[in-house]
Amino acid sequence: MAEKIRVLLSEEEVDAKIKQIGEQISKDYAGRQVHLVCVLKGGSFFMCELAKRITVPVSLDFMSVSSYGSETKSSGVVRIVKDLDEPLKGKNVIVIEDIVDSGRTLSYLLDMLKDRGPESLRLCTLLDKPERRVVDVNVDYTGFQIPDKFVVGYGLDYDQRYRNLPYIGVVEFE
Repeated sequence: MAEKIRVLLSEEEVDAKIKQIGEQISKDYAGRQVHLVCVLKGGSFFMCELAKRITVPVSLDFMSVSSYGSETKSSGVVRIVKDLDEPLKGKNVIVIEDIVDSGRTLSYLLDMLKDRGPESLRLCTLLDKPERRVVDVNVDYTGFQIPDKFVVGYGLDYDQRYRNLPYIGVVEFE
């Protein structure tokens, strides 16, 4: 089955929104440092672009979690594949995600990170699908709310392809 990618959010729209989020974070954390925690792999594109637009001091760390295994549907069991390299105690932490949908994995992850003693803990996502939410998750910084469509680009993939697209596209199967 072949697929076609239809542009949902242009490169210019995504770029402008990331700049806006960076300005808001810089304002909210004026005089302080922020520690960005990227949820791999999808969040890496967004975090790198966002970090460049934050004017307060920034440190970075990465983690990888899985709740899918080899399935296409979440198992509900979250597994830490790669944990953080640095402790969070006393840091102003912002978790960076590419997309929030059901909220299951993020709810678990945020609870786990909260137990590590950060001074503050917030969530930032490029894309949000609120109609897919089954677990309530507070998103502090949201790029775009999108419909329940399968999207790729800007770090999001379909079978490890299309992550490098500079825009957000909807996968349409032909």
